[in-house]
Amino acid sequence: MGWTGEGARADSAAFSHRATSTRGVPSSDTERTKYMSEEQAKIQADRDLILDAKKKGGFEVVKAYTRLSGPGWLQSAITLGGGSLAGSLYLGVIGGYQFMWLQPIMMILGILMLSAIAYVTLSTGEKPFRAINKHVNPVLGWGWLIASMMANLVWAMPQFSLGTAAIQQNLGILQGSDALCAVLLFLVAGVVIWFYDSGGWGIKLFEIILKVMVGIVVLSFFGVVVALSVKGDGLPWGEILVNFIPNLSLMNAPADAFTDIIHQSGNPGFWTSLIVDLQREKMIAAAATAVGINMTFLLPYSMLKRGWDKDFRGLAAFDLSTGLFVPFLIATSCVVIAAASQFHGKYDTGLTGEGAPTEMTPKYMGEYTGFLKKRMAADGTDVSSMDGDAVVAASMNLPVQDRQLAAMLVNRDSGALAGSLENLTGPGVAQFVFGIGVIGMAVSTIIILMLINGFTLCEAMGVEPKGVIHRIGSYLPGVTGSLGFLFLWSNASAKFYLAVPTSVFGMVLLPIAYVTFFMMMNNKALLGDNILKGNKRIAMNIGMGVAIAAAGTGSLYAIYSKGPVAMGAFGIFVAAVVVAQFMKKK
Repeated sequence: MGWTGEGARADSAAFSHRATSTRGVPSSDTERTKYMSEEQAKIQADRDLILDAKKKGGFEVVKAYTRLSGPGWLQSAITLGGGSLAGSLYLGVIGGYQFMWLQPIMMILGILMLSAIAYVTLSTGEKPFRAINKHVNPVLGWGWLIASMMANLVWAMPQFSLGTAAIQQNLGILQGSDALCAVLLFLVAGVVIWFYDSGGWGIKLFEIILKVMVGIVVLSFFGVVVALSVKGDGLPWGEILVNFIPNLSLMNAPADAFTDIIHQSGNPGFWTSLIVDLQREKMIAAAATAVGINMTFLLPYSMLKRGWDKDFRGLAAFDLSTGLFVPFLIATSCVVIAAASQFHGKYDTGLTGEGAPTEMTPKYMGEYTGFLKKRMAADGTDVSSMDGDAVVAASMNLPVQDRQLAAMLVNRDSGALAGSLENLTGPGVAQFVFGIGVIGMAVSTIIILMLINGFTLCEAMGVEPKGVIHRIGSYLPGVTGSLGFLFLWSNASAKFYLAVPTSVFGMVLLPIAYVTFFMMMNNKALLGDNILKGNKRIAMNIGMGVAIAAAGTGSLYAIYSKGPVAMGAFGIFVAAVVVAQFMKKK
């Protein structure tokens, strides 16, 4: 980023003095050396390491940044969760390799906005929630905090569902013991959170554990793609790589694999409309899971917790680029590739009556018959009283291509994908590898959701993020997630699919944070001399504008699809922001 250069050094001494003196530490060099706490001494050592590396330049800077990285890996731990896995799987099923570009692009835009809030936070030393309320708009500040807290409490539920499904389906243990699985996941996450609240060594151990979990996730899915590449005909890497170039036509036209079979079906218009709607839904869900609104709350507070300030702005940009973007790119791309190679444009002949009958889960049969019902209803057939068997029997009067399309569009979960890969790895191996990766995703995300919620509760109550209040806030998502999974959603036939509607919820809320950060980056009263100038400011504003437009488009589409209640609620919030801004100026 353009704001990470040597200019940050000029006022580092003044900033460091202000940061330490506010903690009650004497300001003179001699007294500071004598009385500085171990934590402050560690921060100063990190600062010295960065400044010395910058004097030497080149690889020394990279080495220093790599050694000190941390908050970016926390972001990676939360974004590589159930939403990213489900979104990647469904993108591969519906769009094949043609959606390779979507998640990386959305992550780049998200990192740009995260870089903005990091820049503001490290430049001012102010806690973002209080800075937003004071310098921007209190409705935006409280909206950001409440939306982040709601996301923590809601997103924890599908993570417990995802982890339980992986333990039972992929690893094949604790079958039928949902409660025991939920307790196990909660205990593991709770112990790790306790380390973080211990401070100092606990934070370091916490971050090491998270880095290991992220590494397990990435290696698990990377290993699957390696296996696909070396077996049989391998993978079409030329086609895969070219599809990292954005292709917005998929917002209005079906993926290429569906084109011929749609024309051969009994109702091309119906299938075109249905597939385009499904592609849009999956695109929004996958985009929402790249950067969630609660991620935007975590980053600045995790940096302040580590004692970072202006001298750490370059490290912040490096940390986001390596600790967040690289693991996300590898993991999500590998899942899209695996799902596309196994499922895109393919179907189970047992569903369509072309092959021997196969035993299907209620989820798959429900989706299959649901598509067929919509197809027959489009021809005017009364399907209201038909059960699943009757629908399947009636569908035999349709062209076989209609049944094939319905079977192609059925969503698959991680168990189905692992099962389809067993011919590459041998029985059980693929299930185990996928199971470990999925459990790593679920546990790491639960941990970070708990951590973020501790920060949000402390900020809402106006206390420092530590002690009893932080622990209470941290454990709330564990409670709502486990109990919500067991008693609210435990009867759902598609546990794996829970991540998708939750992600759409997140997409609706994300522009709240993005607009707020844009206003902060352009607020002279907040940033003072640190405000970007000239071409740097123009480039940053253009980039943030693109990110806001992308998030806003997805948000408006999601709100519109939810009907008048969602649109009314959004309108009320916007009106409250306008009124608060008017009152603030007055």
